[in-house]
Amino acid sequence: MPSTSIRLGVVGTGYVGLTTGACFAHLGHHVVCGDIDEHKIEQLNSGHLPIVEDGLEQIVVDARQLGRLEFVLGAAGAAADADIVFLCVPTPQSEDGSADLSYIEAAARSIAPVLKPGAVVVNKSTVPVGSTLVVEAVLQRDDVHVVSNPEFLREGTAVRDFLLPDRVVIGSADRAAAERVGELYANIDTPVLITDPASAETIKYAANGFLAMKISFVNAVAAMCEAVGADVAAVVDGIGSDKRIGRQFLSPGPGWGGSCFPKDSRALVKIAEEHGYNFSMMKGVVEVNDEQRMRMVDKVARAVGRHHSNLSGVTVGAMGLTFKAGTDDLRESPAIAIIDELRRAGATVRAFDPTTCGELTSHRAAALAGVELVDELIEVADDADVICVFTEWPEFTKVDLDDVAERARPGTTIVDMRNMFDPSDVKDAGLGYDGVGRR
Repeated sequence: MPSTSIRLGVVGTGYVGLTTGACFAHLGHHVVCGDIDEHKIEQLNSGHLPIVEDGLEQIVVDARQLGRLEFVLGAAGAAADADIVFLCVPTPQSEDGSADLSYIEAAARSIAPVLKPGAVVVNKSTVPVGSTLVVEAVLQRDDVHVVSNPEFLREGTAVRDFLLPDRVVIGSADRAAAERVGELYANIDTPVLITDPASAETIKYAANGFLAMKISFVNAVAAMCEAVGADVAAVVDGIGSDKRIGRQFLSPGPGWGGSCFPKDSRALVKIAEEHGYNFSMMKGVVEVNDEQRMRMVDKVARAVGRHHSNLSGVTVGAMGLTFKAGTDDLRESPAIAIIDELRRAGATVRAFDPTTCGELTSHRAAALAGVELVDELIEVADDADVICVFTEWPEFTKVDLDDVAERARPGTTIVDMRNMFDPSDVKDAGLGYDGVGRR
């Protein structure tokens, strides 16, 4: 428990907002989370989480039972009487790559009249450099401070990332306001870096840009390995053991996706352009990722002896749909992008993902329109010409490969975009195998 419980408001109950609110309540603060989505608030108040996130449900239940966590409709209800208010609303990307701040501005307008004097408003959403000034201008409250406190949460491990962070970054023009926010993390043993708002906002984009760069780099290396006959697993072992490089984010695959990397990488390029700098390296990172998806499409086409523009009559079994394991997020998923290309070329796609069983929301149903969803993993093999591993769900490796071979058409290849299976085991079952960067 903190020495003093602070009353917090959290605006937005998505991945960031719900995790932030629940974790602060877990640390002993009283938290009121508000959202404009009435259905979502009803879900939360009835004990149902709208997202899949490891460990989150339990800390929400515990905090609710202790009376530390409330869910209300609207931003104003969350901000009233709060000492510190966190803005955790979406910042979608506009067509030109810039971040859309309309949700941030709308939230600021909603809370401005109810903020008590001396309150601190915190930008937790990923926002462009200068957004603290934007929020200040909307609030028009000289008695309120605006602080940047970017999140570094990975979907699937968000709770652990919040409670065991590598660092906490706080940006503010007012040192006392920054320290008030820093006190919220008093029970977490981690460095707290206090800097100016522009630096804090840049740190968030730069961190995600660098991680995206590592993934694009290893995917480019995997393509080179295929060209020269090298094994990417050995190459990653060799470079990842160098402490200056490290092994994290050096797993080749179908490309990065999700709600952060695609948006933040493009936003980083856009922010640089707006300030007169051509961030050509980051542009290359984005291009490599786009190319990687098309390389995967080509792999599927080669597996059935076709050109990627003509897959009429081909049945593709898809293992996984989310952009990574441990989450139900389909946003910018490489699986969805690749499947769309396959379907445009005439392929039929039958898919399984642990998070798509049961009733789908309208958004998820729209994203998966035209894809046949099955209830069991093994069903994707039925009459399949090729089977693709899109997402690294651990349970996929437990599938009976002999059963897969029996259900699939003769000569079926597994295109293992996550390098999950042992090629020898796949071949022993009578299936073809094609990984990413593997011999």
